[in-house]
Amino acid sequence: MAKSFLAMKTGPAAGASEASQALLESDLRELTMAARKLANHAIVLGGGIGFIGTFLQWLAFAAAVYLLVLDKTNWKTNMLTGLLVPYIFFTMPGLLFGFIRGEIGSWVAFVFVVLRLFFPRHFPDWLELPGSLILLTVVAPAIFADTFRGSWLIIGVGVCLVIGCYLLHEHIKASGGLKEAFQKPNGWSNTIGILLLFIYPVWAVVMWFL
Repeated sequence: MAKSFLAMKTGPAAGASEASQALLESDLRELTMAARKLANHAIVLGGGIGFIGTFLQWLAFAAAVYLLVLDKTNWKTNMLTGLLVPYIFFTMPGLLFGFIRGEIGSWVAFVFVVLRLFFPRHFPDWLELPGSLILLTVVAPAIFADTFRGSWLIIGVGVCLVIGCYLLHEHIKASGGLKEAFQKPNGWSNTIGILLLFIYPVWAVVMWFL
């Protein structure tokens, strides 16, 4: 009788313990699956954000190069076009930037300096700004080439935003207004090119604060 009573006492308790353990294991499995799904979504989202940032960087870089190589921009001073050099420096994609800072870029900068010093009459004016850009990229200190383009990217894109705002203001002012900037035969392409200068810096600033 005592053994039967003991079995009746321990039986339900053991069953409840097994049920609790099974429930705990089920919860752990669900948490593991949820963590895996969250990690997968984060990877996909991070890859998408990285692709968008790279694409916008290339687009802004291409717009700046387009404005730099225009033969006639209808801008009043050369200083406006020269401001595109530091803009391109800070927005140049890392792959191209590393290539120019390498041995090939050093040789190009060396040839540029030799031609500019010893053959000034034969040095074409249209090479002045591209050569300055290559020279700046090659000789820039690490704080500009690495820090302001990397861990402290906000400083580089801040400079780009200031340059973009100044170029847009002066271009609209020289065109006679925002409407005229889009209506002039050669003005609308410059206006669109300048507006494209804002896409990557604005994106980088938003991502910096998120």
